[in-house]
Amino acid sequence: MKYVVLVGDGMADWPLPQLGGKTPLEAANIPNMDWIARNGTCGLVRTIPKGMKPGSDVGNISIFGYDPRRSYTGRGPLEALSRGIKLKIDDVVFRCNLVKIKNGKMADYSAGHITTAEAKKVITLLNRELGGNKVKFYPGISYRHLVIINGGPSDVNYTPPHDITGRPIKGYLPKGPGAETLNILMSDSKEVLSAKGGKANMIWLWGQGKKPNMKKFPLKGSVITAVDLIKGIGKAIGLKAINVPGVTGYLDTNYTGKARYALASLKKNDFVFVHVESPDESGHEGDIKHKIKAIQDFDRHVVGPILKGLVKRFDDFKIMVLSDHSTPIQIKTHSSEPVPFAIFSSKRSVNGCAGFNEKSASKTKLKIEDGHKLMGLFLRH
Repeated sequence: MKYVVLVGDGMADWPLPQLGGKTPLEAANIPNMDWIARNGTCGLVRTIPKGMKPGSDVGNISIFGYDPRRSYTGRGPLEALSRGIKLKIDDVVFRCNLVKIKNGKMADYSAGHITTAEAKKVITLLNRELGGNKVKFYPGISYRHLVIINGGPSDVNYTPPHDITGRPIKGYLPKGPGAETLNILMSDSKEVLSAKGGKANMIWLWGQGKKPNMKKFPLKGSVITAVDLIKGIGKAIGLKAINVPGVTGYLDTNYTGKARYALASLKKNDFVFVHVESPDESGHEGDIKHKIKAIQDFDRHVVGPILKGLVKRFDDFKIMVLSDHSTPIQIKTHSSEPVPFAIFSSKRSVNGCAGFNEKSASKTKLKIEDGHKLMGLFLRH
């Protein structure tokens, strides 16, 4: 039996007056996801436990079948694991965004989706100017990077930069024990980068944590994504991260490459998890057209080819498609309500719904409150 999980990050949304009361999923042309929903098992799942901050870290840990309330230690260390960074017991890892601040406000949480090549030069400069024995900068992809502080603060309260686009940053700086260390580092980065010029003029530190400890995933398989966070979760549970050329996490990502590599991985493995970031990025931008395009590209270039490839190559398979959380256009950030999911099995499929969207899924009787139990349902079905 082959198992495939396809995650369109932040696909779920709220009804929009600009779309006549429809959500982007309802407005999008997604024949492949609709087919899975109609011919399979459809419902709603709460990927974000009540009381936890909605994000891809918590949402995807739930999807993999682990309870975030027990397994989650922070976003930063998961991304560090994805890059093969060895962590000491007292290391605290922070997500480090390259951002653009203008007139004291968060003008752009991604520094204009800075290129990886340019970002690497920026991080190298920051490491030279601000790094040391206790502080080290690690380059990543585009605007997403890491800072590791040995003995750093692990209990500070933070706000992700994509939550405060257009707002004054003063009220959202890190707070709590040890926060002064982070605020000084962020302020110093502004001096260094403002003198340099370029798209990024400051770093934003958030999502801290220490090394996690999760049990091994029950199947041999792989993870395909442009996002270090998702790679880190996969590596933490013993799955192999497959690097696909040309993946960016944005609208220009290599969708077809992800589908091709996913099918190829199933020759030797029984499980593959494919994550696409572009719908989430479009939600943060508040761009309806971009979000619909991202959803349609995901359906056309990832879901469709993988579904057809499974039918052609394997007698026994199961495929699941879902969103890890909602990223509503109206608020440009994550929300924590249940999201739609659909499962198709080559052997047994029941409880289908009219199409893959929030409204159709809500009309079924299948509602999973503990999101980490969804993977068990998928594997058993």
